[in-house]
Amino acid sequence: MKIRNANIKDLNRIAEIEKICFPHLEAASEKSFEGRLIDYPNHFWVLEDDGKIVSFINGLVTDKEHLEDEMYSDSSIHNENGAWQMIFGVDTIPEYRGRGCAGLLIKNMIETAKAENRKGLVLTCKDHLVKYYSKFGFIDEGISESNHGGVIWHEMRLSF
Repeated sequence: MKIRNANIKDLNRIAEIEKICFPHLEAASEKSFEGRLIDYPNHFWVLEDDGKIVSFINGLVTDKEHLEDEMYSDSSIHNENGAWQMIFGVDTIPEYRGRGCAGLLIKNMIETAKAENRKGLVLTCKDHLVKYYSKFGFIDEGISESNHGGVIWHEMRLSF
């Protein structure tokens, strides 16, 4: 398996995986992914198995301390010199779940954020994933102000 930065040529596959992994109201649009791939491709990674994208992770960098809903759709909020690496999504196709794919990408993003001297990383997740992200050192800060997709999210933070 190989981790690499995503590029615009990956757009269709990324959008396809997103539709598999998230309900319609929570899934990012192809247009949103296009903006992300253009505005911060060095903060968007894919995991390939034999040349096939099976998982990806992405998120912008900002000085804002909390993940806000508009960040998902407005890639211009990205500030390459920002203090916090946000994580918008960790998507893995069903047949590759439980194999450590997401973990490889999360560790890669953590290592990159450290190397770039960020203060840490921030993500939101559903209740059933709090324990999973805790394994990587993320701390649950409680219920997020986000109402993305009309569901309840926990905001989690890993500070360096």
